[in-house]
Amino acid sequence: MNPRINYNLHSPELIKKLFELSQLSSQGALGPTLTDLVHIRASQLNGCAFCLDMHVKEARIHGERELRLYHISIWRESPLFSDKERAALEWTEAVTRLSAPIPDDLYEHARLHLSEKEMAELTFAIGIINFWNRLNISSPTTPGSLDAVLGLTRAGLK
Repeated sequence: MNPRINYNLHSPELIKKLFELSQLSSQGALGPTLTDLVHIRASQLNGCAFCLDMHVKEARIHGERELRLYHISIWRESPLFSDKERAALEWTEAVTRLSAPIPDDLYEHARLHLSEKEMAELTFAIGIINFWNRLNISSPTTPGSLDAVLGLTRAGLK
């Protein structure tokens, strides 16, 4: 993969602000496990190889079980996710795909398991990862190429 646009070089302040927003979002009420699930699922849906690779490694560093990582794409059928995680994954898919307005019943279902604060932070987390996905898809970065810089070698995955 050859990057097309070096966003760090040409838009350093914007990248810095997006990184700061990402850091702030990751420190919110969702916690690392739920945030990792959201980042992975959105990256799967968007086909962002770099982000998917990075967030799987982050999830392993955060202690996520390997089998659950394999099951994220089949979360509806898998018994490995809590009701709250299922609600967050369903909301992630709806906000990521946005081909039509999100139905009220989907929102109400998510609200059964997530507080208003969690819903707000979840929606921000989804928006942020979708933006990162779009940057990395428009100017592809080879998956794993920044592992040392990002501290992802700790995941023990190659």
